[in-house]
Amino acid sequence: VLALAGCGLIISRGGMSLQADYLPGYLLAAGCAFIWSGYSLLSRLIRQVSTDVVGWYCLFAALLAAIAHLSWEQTVMPQTAQHWVGVVGLGLGPMGLAFFCWDKGVKQGDIQLLGVLSYAAPLISVLLLLAVGLAAYSHQLLLACLAIVLGSLLAAGVSGKPLKKLRYKLLLRRSKMDLS
Repeated sequence: VLALAGCGLIISRGGMSLQADYLPGYLLAAGCAFIWSGYSLLSRLIRQVSTDVVGWYCLFAALLAAIAHLSWEQTVMPQTAQHWVGVVGLGLGPMGLAFFCWDKGVKQGDIQLLGVLSYAAPLISVLLLLAVGLAAYSHQLLLACLAIVLGSLLAAGVSGKPLKKLRYKLLLRRSKMDLS
């Protein structure tokens, strides 16, 4: 809960109030969370299905998104090279490679560790934005980052995996990757 609160603090920029105007968006976000968790649990149950199938999911989702975009939105093309890099980066990273890695991790990895490490995504995003000068440091940002790290460490300890064991597993996995 602490790591989730840290993520909320980053996303909301400190304004933790909900506005009725955005209720449909909040409900859609909650629905997406349930769909994603359901997908993750179902993936775990059907491990025999190849991770390559994720490519087909992404293609189908892209087609649906294109239809929705052409039906309801006005097309706005990226204006600068930085914008194009952002669009391509989103396609290859969080919307591409991340899905394959998540599916592989859910089917073959340590699901508790994966859940704890998933809180690193907003933390890494903030650190990258700070590094390239697109975000400004604040005490609130520091507090949010500390909440994410502390919450993740607590979750790792509560899940029955002492931190030494967790560190050992990470080092073991890294050494296996170096060998292959």
